Amino acid sequence: MQQLEIGKIYTGKVKGIAKYGAFVDIDGGGTGMVHISEIADTFVNDINEHLSENQEVKIKVIGINEAGKVSLSIKKAVENSDRPRRQNENRRNRPNVYEPKKSIPQSEMTFEDMMSHFKQSSEERICDIKRNTDRKNKTRRK
Repeated sequence: MQQLEIGKIYTGKVKGIAKYGAFVDIDGGGTGMVHISEIADTFVNDINEHLSENQEVKIKVIGINEAGKVSLSIKKAVENSDRPRRQNENRRNRPNVYEPKKSIPQSEMTFEDMMSHFKQSSEERICDIKRNTDRKNKTRRK
């Protein structure tokens, strides 16, 4: 399994669709999630109007969190492949490797920092629960 780089474009296959996004198997690199806001440049009300399971898509890695969860974007992958490259972009071909942010000690966090951290970790837990529930339901149907 290859190591994914932030900012790099890969191909993948849609493996699951939820109300909030789609799960994509990245060729040789594991699985990531495309949030509903990263599917198209227009407002997406129903993901099924844009994607279907087992569809091949071009995706761009836009983030990897401390837990190793990969955030993907379809619209940024399309943006990059459609626009011509500038000369100075060719000079920046060094890999963009993930480095975790240094966490602020809780004693130095502001209220807004704590709320932001709480919201992010809650959303990640909900995604994990949803993904595990979907997996269990799929195995029961077979």
